[in-house]
Amino acid sequence: MSEPPERDLGTLIEKRSIDYVPLAERHGKVWHLWPVWFSGDAHLATLAVGVLGVALGGNLLWSALAVILGCALGTFFMAFHSTQGPQLGLPQMIQSRPQFGYAGALLVWVVALIAFIGFNAFNDVLCAQALHQLSPAIATDSVTAIAVFSLAAASLAAVGYDKIHLAQRGFAYLMIAILTVFSVGALFTLKFPAAQFRFSDFRPVPFLAQLFAAASYQLSWSIYVSDYSRYLPRDVGTRESFWWTYLGAFIGGTWMMLVGTVAAAAFPKRDVAAAMQAAADGVVHGLGDIVLIGSLLGLVTISALNFYGASLTLLSVADTLRPLRCTTGKRLASVVAATVASTALALMSSGDFINRFGDFLSLLLYLFTPWTAINLVDFYWVRKCHYSISEIFNPRGMYGRWNWRGLLAYGVGFVAMIPFFSIGEFFQGPVARALGGADIAMLVGLPVAAGVYVLACRSMDLEQDRQRAIAADLTLDA
Repeated sequence: MSEPPERDLGTLIEKRSIDYVPLAERHGKVWHLWPVWFSGDAHLATLAVGVLGVALGGNLLWSALAVILGCALGTFFMAFHSTQGPQLGLPQMIQSRPQFGYAGALLVWVVALIAFIGFNAFNDVLCAQALHQLSPAIATDSVTAIAVFSLAAASLAAVGYDKIHLAQRGFAYLMIAILTVFSVGALFTLKFPAAQFRFSDFRPVPFLAQLFAAASYQLSWSIYVSDYSRYLPRDVGTRESFWWTYLGAFIGGTWMMLVGTVAAAAFPKRDVAAAMQAAADGVVHGLGDIVLIGSLLGLVTISALNFYGASLTLLSVADTLRPLRCTTGKRLASVVAATVASTALALMSSGDFINRFGDFLSLLLYLFTPWTAINLVDFYWVRKCHYSISEIFNPRGMYGRWNWRGLLAYGVGFVAMIPFFSIGEFFQGPVARALGGADIAMLVGLPVAAGVYVLACRSMDLEQDRQRAIAADLTLDA
């Protein structure tokens, strides 16, 4: 297992990374989870997700319902991952080794890196759009704006866990105030055609696209959700950590996506930032700028979470290739690498942002669905929380280098979804074409991957696995 980190840089910068957080260092309150995930959704990228249904031809009523149902579905699975942090004291991605093997977990880590870097590249583009909306002198592809934004987010990621929690709490209260003013005002001031509220105008393709885009977006937090609960005391209850995470993410995600839905319905020909500003100004003159500035701050904090998660994932990859000592310097270097990659991708991106963002969410849904099913069913059903922290960091340990059970279940789950894929103009599976482009792949991938994994684990001696895990960790917190 990785050695304890050095202690020579004071208390400003977090010292730990992918290594285990000892019980003596656990701290914080379980309610601190709700502002992390409320703020994690209170920004422009989340708002852009709420635009998709209207952009595809759906009306306001059905698009709003799709947002609510999609957030409820995706957040359900995401919140269960949060409960793993206090139990294991480890970041989310390193926990995949028992299911996929010491080296086999590289599969899901590559997927996670694509998500972290891709999300932050989109955030960079949105930031430039919003700044252009605030000041036309700033170009929508301003290199300076993108670079400064990335540097601010990377700086927060560099100081680490406690400062990220603190920033998210402060930002949560600010956005609650701003969104409350907008939402109450919108009820009385914004006017829409009657067709926007007509039940008979149900269109399955925009509805399902919006529902599963929202679900995918919320599910995408699963790859690092326990990163922000791993310092909590081990005696934090599963129910408590689940509900504080669920409520924060569901309310923040639903609320912000609905703002996007309303803005798109009111101003369908404008881009995301312009539509939101116009809708807010329609409520109270000048509120548009305030909402935009608040959303920009939210982009900074969520990009910091993405950089933080990317750095831990890069270190997990490096640790697989060659076991490493977890140092502050290595963590900071990994933050820099992630920042350079996402900024470069943002500068190369095209102007067709909304459509490409929807395709990206679809891809994430397909890649994350089998992993989240396998990870959760192993934690709650197969091994029932019994893992060896020491063996997770042992290249020749009890979990092996390649776990055929997890890899098989992932492959079968992914292949089972292919006929249901609907990725914009790039690919549509036969079932998706028969459904007019509607995407229900998530409903197939989850049970298939989980079922195959459970069946594959029937050959395991789970009692022996549990006893080996206990014996290996007898001196873990000595």
